[in-house]
Amino acid sequence: MDIKQVETNGELEQAYHVRTVVFVEEQKVPPEEELDEYDKEANHFVGYVNEVPIAASRLRFVDSYGKLERICVLDTERGKSYGKMIIQRMEFEIKNNGFEKAKLNAQTHAEEFYQRLGYETVSGEFMDAGIPHVTMIKDL
Repeated sequence: MDIKQVETNGELEQAYHVRTVVFVEEQKVPPEEELDEYDKEANHFVGYVNEVPIAASRLRFVDSYGKLERICVLDTERGKSYGKMIIQRMEFEIKNNGFEKAKLNAQTHAEEFYQRLGYETVSGEFMDAGIPHVTMIKDL
């Protein structure tokens, strides 16, 4: 998978498309919650296989953390380590910007996946967009 940090409006639309398919269509997140005011300030990433966008994420810098958000891979492409690859790319960007900690709010069904990547759960379960989540952090 080739991962690009979004630079053009077309690439941003591709990121939004992948997110909409995964979160809005598949997981039934309301569109107004999925695409929000933080999209304007975030760094966005798109993962491509054979030039087709199949993964997306966004990264914001909040307090002393790089905050990984909206990490998603199309259903047909899961199980191929693409999620791990896009997270590693985001962690590289966090370190490249002088930050030493990463933070994310994981859907509870993905908590074990993030633990395998070195993330530690630091909160109890909470609901976001009708889906149970936990907050996780990692020292980079």
